[in-house]
Amino acid sequence: MIQKATSSDEALPRANRQHGRGGSLFRKFFLSALLLLAFALGVLDFYLTRYTASRETSSVELRLIAEAHLVAYELANVPLAELNRTVGEAGARAQARVTVITHSGVVLADSQHDPETMENHANRPEVRQALQGTIGTSVRHSDTLDRDFCYVAFPFAHQGREGLVLRLAVPIVEVSRAVSAVRRRIIYASIAAAALALVFAYFFSLRISRRIGRIKSIAERLLTSREPTSLIPESDDELGALSRALNHVGQQLRESMDELRIESSRRNAILASMVDGVLAVGPDLRILFCNDSFGQALGVDPGSIRRIPLLTILRDSALLSALEGVLATGESVTRRIQLAAAGDRVFAVHAAPLVGAEGRGAVAVLHEITEIERLERVRQDFVANVSHELRTPLAAILGYAETLLNGAMGEPETSKKFLETIRAHAIRLNNISADLLTLSDLDSGLSGAEVSTFSMKQAIAAAVRTVEPEAQIRNVSLILGDFEDVEIRGYRLRLEQVIVNLLDNAIKFNRTGGEARIEVSRIPDRLVKIVVSDTGSGIPSQNLSRIFERFYRVDRARSRQVGGTGLGLAIVKHAVELMNGRIEVNSDLGKGSTFTVVIPVEIPEHLQRPHRDVSKH
Repeated sequence: MIQKATSSDEALPRANRQHGRGGSLFRKFFLSALLLLAFALGVLDFYLTRYTASRETSSVELRLIAEAHLVAYELANVPLAELNRTVGEAGARAQARVTVITHSGVVLADSQHDPETMENHANRPEVRQALQGTIGTSVRHSDTLDRDFCYVAFPFAHQGREGLVLRLAVPIVEVSRAVSAVRRRIIYASIAAAALALVFAYFFSLRISRRIGRIKSIAERLLTSREPTSLIPESDDELGALSRALNHVGQQLRESMDELRIESSRRNAILASMVDGVLAVGPDLRILFCNDSFGQALGVDPGSIRRIPLLTILRDSALLSALEGVLATGESVTRRIQLAAAGDRVFAVHAAPLVGAEGRGAVAVLHEITEIERLERVRQDFVANVSHELRTPLAAILGYAETLLNGAMGEPETSKKFLETIRAHAIRLNNISADLLTLSDLDSGLSGAEVSTFSMKQAIAAAVRTVEPEAQIRNVSLILGDFEDVEIRGYRLRLEQVIVNLLDNAIKFNRTGGEARIEVSRIPDRLVKIVVSDTGSGIPSQNLSRIFERFYRVDRARSRQVGGTGLGLAIVKHAVELMNGRIEVNSDLGKGSTFTVVIPVEIPEHLQRPHRDVSKH
C-alpha cells in the first residue's frame, strides 16, 4: 500500500551520471592493460640489464684473470728497479691497469699512477682475498682515478719473493656500453610489444565494453519498458552466462511487475471506491497514503499531501493520539472521534500497526457515523417526546376516571364534563397514534395508498373542506390564489395529507382575522409547485432548520393549546420525499410563513412504493 523513497527511475539517471564522470569500463580495461604492460616491461628491463651487467662483468673478470697470468709470468724475474717500467709496458699490452702490491698493502708499481703517491691498498677487498691465497674480484669506484673499475687480484711471486699481489683493473665503461646496448634493444622491443599489446587491449576492451553496454541498456529497459526485451548471448563466456541469466531474470521481473501493476490497480480501485476514509502514516507521522474519501472529508487533494506531516493538515488531538498510541505500542486502537477539520463530523476510527520499509507505521480507517449519531439522538428525542406527549392525556384520562369511580358519577353535570375531557384526550391519543402509524409507514417505505391519476383541483378541494370548520372557528380566511389545474399521477391520499397539514398549521398558528392562502402552478421539467402561506406570527430563523423534526414545536404551550401533535410537518416532509419532491420554508417574524412544495407531475415507476391498506387501521 505504501510505497518508500528512491525509485528505480531516479536511480538509473544517477548511475548514468556516475558512469559519465569516469567510470568507463573501457578506460579501466585499457588503463589496466597499459599499467600491467608497463610494469612487466619495467621488471623485464631490470632483470635483463642486471643479467647483462653480471654476464659482461664475468667476461671481463675472466679476461683479466687470463691477462694476469701472462703478466705474472712476464714480471716474475724483472729486477725491482725495472719493475715499474715493465708494469707500464705490460699494462699497455694487456689494455689494463696493472698494480703490484706487497703483503702490507704498499704499492710497488702501477701502470697508470705514481706508486709513491698512492695510499695503502691493504683494505681493498680484492687485495684481502688475494692475500688469503684466492683470486679476488671486485667492482667499485677508484678514488685514485675517480672512475669505476673491475678488479682482479691473485697471489704473485717476484724473484722468489712470496706474499705479493698482482692486480689488474679495467674501467667498466665497456660493461656500461654493453648494458646500454642491451637496454636499447629491450626498449625498442618493449615499445613494439607494447604497441601491439595495446592495440589488442584496445579492441578487446572496446568489445567487452560494448557487450557490457548492451547488457546495461537491457537492464535499464527492464525497469522502464513494458515491452519484452532480451539479450542474444554472443559467446559461452561469463558475459554470455550473464546475458542468459539476465534474460531469465527479466522475464521473471516483467511477470512480477505485471502482477504488481494488476494488484496495485485493484487496490487503488478498492480504496478509491471505499466510502470510509483510509489514512496511512509513517513512524514520523508523515502521510504515506490516503484515499479520496479521506481527502474529501478534510477538503484536501489526496495526491498533494503525500509525504507531508499529518500535523500540517490536521490538528485534532483525538486522531493524532490514536495514531501515536499505535506507533508506540504496536496495538490496534478503536475510538469514536469528532473531527473539527471535517466540519465536526463524527467518525468511528480503527487504527492498526503498519509494517513497511521505513519502519513501523500506522493505518487508520475512518467510518463516518455522523448520521448514525444524529439518528440516535433523534430516536432518543423521539422516545422522550412520545413518552411526554402520551403521559399528559393518559394522566388526565386516569385522573378523571378515578374521580368518576370515587363517586363523581352521581353528579350528572360533573360526570358529563369529565367524560368529555376523557373523550378529548382519547381523541388526542388516537391522533398521535394515527400520525405515528403514518410516520412508521413512510419510514418503512410504504406509501399507504395506491398510485392513481387525479386532478389537483379535486385534491385541493378535499383538503379545504377538511380544514374549513377549523378556519371558521378561528376566524381565518381561506384564499385560493393563482391556481392552475394539473393532472397528477401519484399518491392522492398523501398529497391531500400534505395540503391538509400545511393548511391546518396556517390556520391554527395564524392571528384572528388572518389569511391562509394556497396557490398552484406548473413549472418547467414537468413539475408542480404548491405554495401555502399565512399571516401569522412567523417562525424564528434559528428554528427553521428543526421544524420538520418529530415533536419539535416552536411554541410548545400554544401547540398544545391548539391541539397539535407535533408530527404534522414531519409527516409532510416524509410524504413529499415519498413523491420524489422537495419542500422549502421561508418565514418573517410578525409577517407570517410560506411553505413551498414541488412535486413531479408523474412519479416514475421505479420510485413507486408498495402500500398498506390504511382502512384496516
